[in-house]
Amino acid sequence: MTAPTDRAPTDRYRPCLRPEVLVSDALLLGPRTVHLVKNPHSGKSYEVGAKEHFLMARMDGTRALDELGEQYAAEYGKRLGDANWQQLLAMLGTRGLLADGPAAPPAEEPPKPARTLLRGTLPLVADADATAERLHRAVGFLLAAPFMVPLLLLITAMEVVAVARLGELVDGAVTLFTNPVLLAGAAALLWFSTALHELAHGVVARRYGGQVAEIGLRWRLPVVIMYCTVDNYQYLHTRRDRVATAVAGAVMNLAVLLPFCAAWLFLPVDDATGDALAGLLLLGSVQALAMLVPLPPLDGYKIVAQLYGATALAASSREYVRLAVRRDPAAKAYPRRARTAYLTYTLGSFLVLAGIVAAVVALLVHLLAT
Repeated sequence: MTAPTDRAPTDRYRPCLRPEVLVSDALLLGPRTVHLVKNPHSGKSYEVGAKEHFLMARMDGTRALDELGEQYAAEYGKRLGDANWQQLLAMLGTRGLLADGPAAPPAEEPPKPARTLLRGTLPLVADADATAERLHRAVGFLLAAPFMVPLLLLITAMEVVAVARLGELVDGAVTLFTNPVLLAGAAALLWFSTALHELAHGVVARRYGGQVAEIGLRWRLPVVIMYCTVDNYQYLHTRRDRVATAVAGAVMNLAVLLPFCAAWLFLPVDDATGDALAGLLLLGSVQALAMLVPLPPLDGYKIVAQLYGATALAASSREYVRLAVRRDPAAKAYPRRARTAYLTYTLGSFLVLAGIVAAVVALLVHLLAT
């Protein structure tokens, strides 16, 4: 049956969303709760409110409009009129979201930024999603609990040792910077760790049904790094899946350090090698933990946004704090959950930044004292 988008909808029409349409969980956005909806065919994403989502979630082709209307009335205490249905179905139809409506035009490739010697990107594989799937088939078994639990315990133990012997690690890093050969080797290992960091995002995303859009190199000279873009990160099935995908990179960075930490702790190495290993452990740990700082666009920000169940968390927090400081009446319109999220995120971010500044100051004091 064709969607009645140009006349009053009949009560027996059974709307059905296209099976490929992606719909996110409920997310805070400013004072509102929204759901993100994406049409993979057109590549376009939209925001819908909780009421629209309530109806869209039930549009599976088995419920007629009168049944949907009864469920809506039971939930919200108000029935939808023909004009409301007309507006909703027209919106879904024009965006190509209805199974029996016209498909939206395919996504157009966005223009690529000009590639220059100083900055640019270079895709490394023709089919990034297939590459990520092959990697997942090869190493995905390592993501199972019997492997991941011992790995996470070892990483935790390594970081505890690093904190307990932080002075030795700082001294080793200082010595490392005085040896160009060892410093070049450490830099190469850290770059390799960064590449594995990006691939880890893609492999874990594939495990949870994600799609990898691109794997390549990005340079802003003198910095050259790999990147891996997960196309449907926000639409992975559960919050746990999204957090696991975001944290995978930092876990990989730290896992790379494990054999070097073991060598530093247990092998009889000379002083120069011991200092190099200690310095590598410090620099690698800083590299990994820096990615968990809860500021955009870092992985830590994505993790915190998922824990809060929010999108555009930083921007929404800034706006709410601005209104609250000015005692704007609009601040009172924010629901309690939103107020709590934005205030605690702002306070937490401030404390993290203060901790980073304190750590840098303490490092400088240590260096000047030695």
